[in-house]
Amino acid sequence: MSWRISHKTADILNKGSDNAGIDREEALSLMRLELHTKETYALMETANRLSREQFNGKGENHFHIGINVEACPFNCSFCSLTVKAGIFKEKIEFTNDEILRWARLAESKGADALNLMTTGTYSFERLLETGRMLRNEVSTPLVANTRDINHKEGERLLDAGFVGAYHAVRLGEGRDTPFKLQKRIHTITVLKDVGLQWMNCVEPVGPEHDIEEIMDLMFLARKHRATYSGVMRRINFPGSPMEQYGMISELEMARMVAVSRLVMGDVPKAHCTHEPHSASLLAGANLFFPEVGASPRDGKADTGKGRGKGLEDCKRMQADMGWDPDLPSNCFETSDTLIHKMAN
Repeated sequence: MSWRISHKTADILNKGSDNAGIDREEALSLMRLELHTKETYALMETANRLSREQFNGKGENHFHIGINVEACPFNCSFCSLTVKAGIFKEKIEFTNDEILRWARLAESKGADALNLMTTGTYSFERLLETGRMLRNEVSTPLVANTRDINHKEGERLLDAGFVGAYHAVRLGEGRDTPFKLQKRIHTITVLKDVGLQWMNCVEPVGPEHDIEEIMDLMFLARKHRATYSGVMRRINFPGSPMEQYGMISELEMARMVAVSRLVMGDVPKAHCTHEPHSASLLAGANLFFPEVGASPRDGKADTGKGRGKGLEDCKRMQADMGWDPDLPSNCFETSDTLIHKMAN
């Protein structure tokens, strides 16, 4: 048996190891590698090494709080929080006390950020109120995950205490969602224009997605210089219209995470995967999302009592794979972060 990898793959990985990024055809070539081959594991090792060096061994944890449950009329096919899914019949809005309890718990256990997610028709004013409330009570950086916004709304997010916003152009945008691709991309430019950090993931990946479409989103993240990017697979909730397609495996996701990492080069401050699992921590990922409250992947109103992984579980998984979740975040430049970097 030969223990060599092809010259073509070796050349791509050598180029990628310089952390300057790889081009589209090179990335497509890596996406076509078979699983359980030396080439795929060499790819994952290259991405793993890049991230451990660039992110200084830091395991990031951005704590997701889904602040409301509502049967959303936009009916994205992959989401459990829709009218068509028929899972949630009543509106549930978690109280300030519940949200604050979650936020304080996350802060006490060393979360690096709080991601506040809302459904598509949730009150933007209410989101701003929640941001202002948390800004006064916890020091953990706030990230919004909400609908498309304009420049004025972006400025209001900043004023309310948010430092960034998670916003993804989804796979199947305009096909599995009612939203226009260009509108989603415009919101990315809005975030950058007003000074909010743009957080991203290539999602929600399923077996039906063509690698060209996946590649479009990887290079979108690089073009607009996402604070972090990575890969999230689609999770099929019971009765999902996407069940017919099945789901990709965690190993397939790890291969995509590795390709995405080489595409991003020296742009990101972290590289994410979701849901939390070990394989991608050896393929360039260092960022997890512990979860409570609403989740588009769950049939329970509080995913902390369902699919969602807790912060302690995420940190334990990272530590087991040689990442240190207790180091300062690379995503948010605080005085403590700068002092740590200067000391090292």
